[in-house]
Amino acid sequence: MNPAKSLLKSVLLLLLSLLFPICVSLNTITPDQPIKDGQTLVSNQKTFALGFFSPGNSNSHYVGIWYYQITEQTIVWVANRDNPLNDSFRIVSINSQGNLVLHSQNQKYPIWSTNIASVSSTNYSISMAQLLDVGNLVLVQQHSQRVLWQSFDYPTNTMLPFMKVGLDRQTGLSRYLTSWKSKDDPKTGKYSFKIDPIGYPRLLFYKGQTPLWRAGSWSGKGLTGVPEMKSKLYTSHLNVSFTNNQDEITMMYSIAEPNVYSKTRFVLGESGTLRKYTWEDSKWVAFWFDSKESCDIYLKCGPNSYCNPYNGDEFDCTCLLGFEPKSPLDWRIRDGSSGCVRIRGVSTCKSGEGFVKLAHGKVPDTSIAHVDMSLSLKECEQECLRNCSCMAYTSADESEGGIGCLIWPRDLVDVRTFSDEGQDLYIRVDAVVLAQYAKKNGLTRKARMLAILGVSVAVMVLVVSIVYWLVMRKKMEDSTSRRDLDGTRRDSNLPVFDQKNIIAATDNFSIANVLGKGGFGLLYKGLLQNGMEIAVKRLSKNSRQGIEQFKNEVMLIAKLQHRNLVRILGCCVQGEEKMLIYEYLPNNSLDSYIFDETKMSWLDWGKRIEIICGIARGILYLHQDSRLRIIHRDLKASNVLLDTALNPKISDFGMARIFSGEQIEANTNCVVGTL
Repeated sequence: MNPAKSLLKSVLLLLLSLLFPICVSLNTITPDQPIKDGQTLVSNQKTFALGFFSPGNSNSHYVGIWYYQITEQTIVWVANRDNPLNDSFRIVSINSQGNLVLHSQNQKYPIWSTNIASVSSTNYSISMAQLLDVGNLVLVQQHSQRVLWQSFDYPTNTMLPFMKVGLDRQTGLSRYLTSWKSKDDPKTGKYSFKIDPIGYPRLLFYKGQTPLWRAGSWSGKGLTGVPEMKSKLYTSHLNVSFTNNQDEITMMYSIAEPNVYSKTRFVLGESGTLRKYTWEDSKWVAFWFDSKESCDIYLKCGPNSYCNPYNGDEFDCTCLLGFEPKSPLDWRIRDGSSGCVRIRGVSTCKSGEGFVKLAHGKVPDTSIAHVDMSLSLKECEQECLRNCSCMAYTSADESEGGIGCLIWPRDLVDVRTFSDEGQDLYIRVDAVVLAQYAKKNGLTRKARMLAILGVSVAVMVLVVSIVYWLVMRKKMEDSTSRRDLDGTRRDSNLPVFDQKNIIAATDNFSIANVLGKGGFGLLYKGLLQNGMEIAVKRLSKNSRQGIEQFKNEVMLIAKLQHRNLVRILGCCVQGEEKMLIYEYLPNNSLDSYIFDETKMSWLDWGKRIEIICGIARGILYLHQDSRLRIIHRDLKASNVLLDTALNPKISDFGMARIFSGEQIEANTNCVVGTL
């Protein structure tokens, strides 16, 4: 086509779009049919739409793709995310080179372009852009339908069904997710989720260039760092595939039941979370999110150790069998970053060594692993045993009972355990450790049968004993009955104190024994007959709010155990009297020190740092490490008590709130906390 005529046609199109703006939906973009502000490009099944939008409170304009039939505009792709439009004239068209371009009135050059050089060698007049029902914007040749460019090759923060994440080995194109800068700014953020092809490919979650979380390598059933992928919740509606060949290293998912789960997406949030959403009951529901525990942090524990989040109050990091802390001092202060080394003076090369199993694990970082898909698991063991530098092995693919071989020739890093699922890892150990492991775990078949028989008999005896105990306990229940907070008879998880003993311990709730006062009522010091000092929290009979706080506190603290939380000894519920009995802390609360000119001098900076760290450990336990995720909601100096050594203990859980395992936010129905 004559360049002068082409330019004239473009100018006329621009003038027409300015003079006659209309709001219409198109199904294609062609050289003769652009789209401008107010128009949308809609897929055939009306699943997705492409057009201009402004996110949140932003005044900037972008070209993006969103769900067409969902009232809550949900953006899944942005073309000009790093080059927003700020003027009133905006148009998307196909230019004389056959590229899809975004123009602005005040810009000489396109704001954004598909920028495919090869298009110029084709007849641009037969190029067109179309939005597919999977949310993929494609630039194709009309007659051959050959795809020249597609938005699925350049994802932003959302992964849709049939979209690939990974590396095209032929072109070098790397597809990965990047977060928005903020909820109102789709500019490229600081978080990314991508496949690293080095060694045995694995998916990593980054902040800038620093890995934050390793989703792991593909095990045939799922990613090794995401055991939920093996659960029925996933496999019932998601089909995840991983391809690793000479052409590509990619991961993709599809929908098993399109009618039920047609609106499913994975989103990399601006705050650094990867979540899976499904549209249900007119809202987006988050079914899964990454990095839920401290053990998910990349390299939380150093080389040759593993992270176990189920240790309770114990240190999360544990050396692998046959290893010891590289720095015992660091280990004592709960710093496992230096990791572990082989126990000194032992040999693991042709000296009777063998392998022990770490069950339900996240296998080590595979960037240094060697893979051989032709070997079985048994052959993999022999291969590792022959090579003295091999430190561990496992199956490369679990989908068919264990095929392929992964071996690690150097330190094992970023290992953790799960409560279930996970993958078994076989670790090389010396002969002594192997013998100890075999003695502990290696029962013969005959011994196992005898053990099962013995356990069965023991269980029968135990059941009979429990039934007898329950019958006897029922007879004694009148004298030792426990009543729930609403007056119904029920067993409690706490020891129940007799009201007479509490009255005697507090000298009939003498004013001389009052330790403090709160919205719940009074706090008394008491002395039991055995000489044990206690603190008694007595609920005021006229405090309606206090009753709810009391119930909350009983339910919460009974399940919490940590050295920086006040320990509850029991409760007393008789008639209208409701009391909690705690350990007595003689040094009162933190505020009595930091706001008292005399006592203030007792806390040097070393002790203040110890108190700060103790409070932080208690809060970390509540937020992250306890069986329940708990938000205190009334943390202040007067609710931090000090023991005889001035160690801090967090108290008063009346305002606390329980969160579910995956929940990270909630709304309150009333004002809470300290005014």
